Amino acid sequence: MGIAAVNTGNNLVYLIEAAMLSFMVISGFIGRKNLSGLDLEIDLPEEIFAGVEFPVKIKLKNKKRFFPSFLIVFHFEDKKFVVPYIDPQGSFTFHINHTYRKRGKFYLREFNICSVFPFNFFIRCIIYMKKIPVVVYPFPRRCAFPYDYSKAGKSEGTVHSDKRGHQGDMISIRDYSEGDPLKYIHWKASAKTGKLKTKELGEISQRPVVIDLDLIEGDIERKVSCGAFLIIELYKASVPFGLKYGKKFYRPECSRRHKALLLGELAQIK
Repeated sequence: MGIAAVNTGNNLVYLIEAAMLSFMVISGFIGRKNLSGLDLEIDLPEEIFAGVEFPVKIKLKNKKRFFPSFLIVFHFEDKKFVVPYIDPQGSFTFHINHTYRKRGKFYLREFNICSVFPFNFFIRCIIYMKKIPVVVYPFPRRCAFPYDYSKAGKSEGTVHSDKRGHQGDMISIRDYSEGDPLKYIHWKASAKTGKLKTKELGEISQRPVVIDLDLIEGDIERKVSCGAFLIIELYKASVPFGLKYGKKFYRPECSRRHKALLLGELAQIK
């Protein structure tokens, strides 16, 4: 009777151990399946400034055809976001706010995706290695500049061209065309000829401005912050802007591409 009881006890232990082993195997399989087939897209704003919080757009994609993913925890720098569920061949988009304290060029390299699914016993993680460059512009600090870029029109800061426009001096008179603004009708010429005549006005363009960092007072951080502020303001005022520091010189231009180029240059000045 004693031997039978011992054997029964041993068999029960073996059954429990086998059940636990099967449980762990199944849990491991489901957990690995839950994290498999995941991919991510990182979308950063066009402009990032030091000390200014910005949203990072993250899209998690589940490429598995039949299996959803549950309880995904996405780690970004010192922050995390929990994604409860992603459909098979579906995606989940969210935003995480972030701030870079200093200007310069950085790289986003590692992204951890973890999960405790299915039984909350183990944490499994996948590390995604993506080298994403990030250029952080200087904080645009308001400063004085010997040019009134806030004013447009006939002043010392403008140049008149012979291109057709709607703000400059009159360069010719032509017959009225349907759609011409009434304020541009030349009433005297119309009265003399008996036909409506329209004034052709020259285009006004702002004089180019070169920002010389060497002429801005203060340390290098103040200089680049002031330069960033001036670039942004001149761009908004449609004034062609250039940049000069040391032996480097960028010719004035007014375009989004030029603004990004010069802000990126300021970001990396040592």
